[in-house]
Parts: sequence; C-alpha cells; structure tokens
Amino acid sequence: MNIKVLGPGCNNCKTLESRTVEALKALNITATIEKVVNYADIATYGIMRTPGLVIDGKVVVQGHVPTVEKIKEILLGSV
Repeated sequence: MNIKVLGPGCNNCKTLESRTVEALKALNITATIEKVVNYADIATYGIMRTPGLVIDGKVVVQGHVPTVEKIKEILLGSV
C-alpha cells in the first residue's frame, strides 16, 4: 500500500500523518508513507484544501483530519 500525505507541513498535516501511522499499526498493515509538500505536486491530485490523504493513487481525504477510527475504516476499504 502506498500512502501520501498532502500538505505544506502544517499542524493538521502532521496530525493526519500521525493518525494514519497509528491506524496502520493498529491494523497491522504495512505501507509506504510519503509526504508531498510541494503545492504544484499537491495540485495534480485536484486537492483544493489540505491536508489530503492519497491511498494507492486515490484521494480519500481532503480538507480535514479524520479520527483514527475513520482512517482505519478508510484503510480497510482500500486493502
């Protein structure tokens, strides 16, 4: 599984990344996590508001930080 956290490094972006890591660990899912901070690269995903979460090329979250439980649901739907 390839996961990208889209955002310039703001607090919400960091929170999204840490919650995603927590959800992955809880579900025992191995994934590669990449931070995308360049606005031009972020724009290629059609994201208008950060943070964003991309799983295997599909945008699954944008503009807010979901709970760890919600991220788990998203991850399970992507496996």
